Amino acid sequence: MSTTFTLKHRQPVLADTISSSLLSDTALVIGGACLVGALAQISIPLGFTPVPLTGQTLGVLLVGSALGMYRGVISMALYVVAGLIGVPWFSAHSGGWHIASTPTFGYLVGFVVAAGLCGMLASRGADRTVVRSIPEMVLGNVVIYVFGVTWLAHNLHVGFGTAIHYGLTPFLWGDAIKIVIASLVLPATWKLVEHFRGGAQ
Repeated sequence: MSTTFTLKHRQPVLADTISSSLLSDTALVIGGACLVGALAQISIPLGFTPVPLTGQTLGVLLVGSALGMYRGVISMALYVVAGLIGVPWFSAHSGGWHIASTPTFGYLVGFVVAAGLCGMLASRGADRTVVRSIPEMVLGNVVIYVFGVTWLAHNLHVGFGTAIHYGLTPFLWGDAIKIVIASLVLPATWKLVEHFRGGAQ
């Protein structure tokens, strides 16, 4: 019963409109990781916290929603693993195994989970309208912060309140802007896809 319900209610994500093979899926997964890596270079250090202000979370929300749950998770896992191996595409062109012991590592883990959540919600139509996209993006951000702030508290040996002060509150306004951008971009892209589909018929 649950399998039938899931299949019945699953809708295509944006990647489904252009991907029809393992090769194209692979290209999308790598492209998603590269997008987040590029946005990570938009990095502004903040003197009072080890967590910089970056464009990464915007990329995670877009990649997870556009690729769907499985491709989104694989794409973000690729981003994290490749960065740990040494690809310098974390913030400020950083990379290497030492990142796993830094205060910001929890956010990277959160990227993988958030991409999966956004992809799952997108497969249920959450990215089709602005009104439905906003809650999806908020939930994705919440997941990132749950992992990020929890690891930050552990790594710095501080209380959860202090970790929130360092790793959450300074970024709320920036994340609100990213949520708005993602919530506008995805439905607009769907409208373009539907327009071209209609024109091709």
